[in-house]
Amino acid sequence: MTDRLTPVLARVRTSAHRLHHQTPPHRDRAVDALRALAILGVVLGHWLVTALVADTRTQPHPTLRTASPLHHLPALTPVSWAFQTLAVFFLVGGHVATRGYRSARARGTSYPRWLRARLSRLFRPVAAVLALWTVTAAALLLTGADLDTVRTLVKLALSPLWFLLVFALLTAATPLLTRLSPLWPLAVVLHVDLLRFGLGAPSWLGWLNLPAGWLVPYTLGAAWTRGELDRRRAGWILLTCGATATAALVAWADYPASMVGVPGAAVSNLNPPTLAAVTFGLAQCGLALLLRERLRRAMGRPLAWAAVVLVNLSAMTIFLWHQTALMATTAMGLLAGRVPGLHTLPDDLGWVAARLAWLPVFALALTVCWAAFRTCEQDGGRHRSRVVRSHRPGAAHTPDPKVGA
Repeated sequence: MTDRLTPVLARVRTSAHRLHHQTPPHRDRAVDALRALAILGVVLGHWLVTALVADTRTQPHPTLRTASPLHHLPALTPVSWAFQTLAVFFLVGGHVATRGYRSARARGTSYPRWLRARLSRLFRPVAAVLALWTVTAAALLLTGADLDTVRTLVKLALSPLWFLLVFALLTAATPLLTRLSPLWPLAVVLHVDLLRFGLGAPSWLGWLNLPAGWLVPYTLGAAWTRGELDRRRAGWILLTCGATATAALVAWADYPASMVGVPGAAVSNLNPPTLAAVTFGLAQCGLALLLRERLRRAMGRPLAWAAVVLVNLSAMTIFLWHQTALMATTAMGLLAGRVPGLHTLPDDLGWVAARLAWLPVFALALTVCWAAFRTCEQDGGRHRSRVVRSHRPGAAHTPDPKVGA
């Protein structure tokens, strides 16, 4: 077996070194690394805290409902702190979008053409997800599946789309956001939460925080483009103030400690975003900024850089299909009955151990989805990889079209 793997490993190393040397030396690889870490954080977070509990008494169509180990095992709450990384994604997205728009204007590219190019890369992979789940939902209903089960599955599969809609809205507004201070959307979130939780305003008012909450890290990305976050002091201020504010909100203002939604909880920090989620995002952005130099050094290793490039090339495919990979594995597991870590209630550490063991299987299922649908993201495979195009730290050079897409 070792003799068979040796040529494969040698080819991998050769390809990684070739990619490393083809990448312009002035490229800011930390940008790509941060986006890859943000995507993988969201994927692993969902795989760890999303459980589909099966009731096999309803054969031949078992009923599935969602549950979370965070509800039964509150000690696992720090998992949500480590893997709820959307703020970092919006930070990088705002940085690259504002820099890209500046570069497009310098080249004489019109706003409609620039926006059309960015949104096409963003939404190109969506059609395949919608088509597959339309057919799947129809087939399940026609074969007698429970309506609530179908609704649960479709909701999980399509839940990543809310993120794309918000990101597209902010991308379209980029020309208006290049100089906007993050304090303005932060003030909106603060006042909305005061009205909701302090003065008894209607709960629907919280949905104003959906664009405003993610606008905070997005405009921080614009500040990064302007060079206002280059000093380490900026990262330390964001990390310290964000962490302190989040701790105070959780300890004294009754905000949930979990940074993701927990089934059965009265308030979710994420749906819609609360002030605690936004201040937590500020802390994450500060940590991301502080890690830039270490990431740049780490990306000097060819294998590490090749892995980041691979994730960046297929970021939307990974993001859109990771829930489908989880559900496909869960469905196949039903053939063997109620399998620990897949269909059982996540109420003890045994479930956690079993779920950790299932992560490589989820990754394998996602790899199958990636192989089947990655060409949707890459325009049918007709374009050359543009990940090795240059973007300098703090400069407005030709943007990597994949970063922040």
